[in-house]
Amino acid sequence: MKGDKEFAGTLIGFDDYVNMVLEDVIEFDYTGAQTRLPKILLNGNNICMLIPGGEGPVAATAS
Repeated sequence: MKGDKEFAGTLIGFDDYVNMVLEDVIEFDYTGAQTRLPKILLNGNNICMLIPGGEGPVAATAS
């Protein structure tokens, strides 16, 4: 995928093209770095999977 990043946050809204507005977002990249972002608009063309209630890759491996 483009950029190999994952995002975990609260879904505020979306449209017919699955463009999404998320807030209180944590961005995870392939190196394990995390970046906190207050709000993002995520282009639907870059989304391959949605996991309701997901906590991101670090939280999933800690369980």
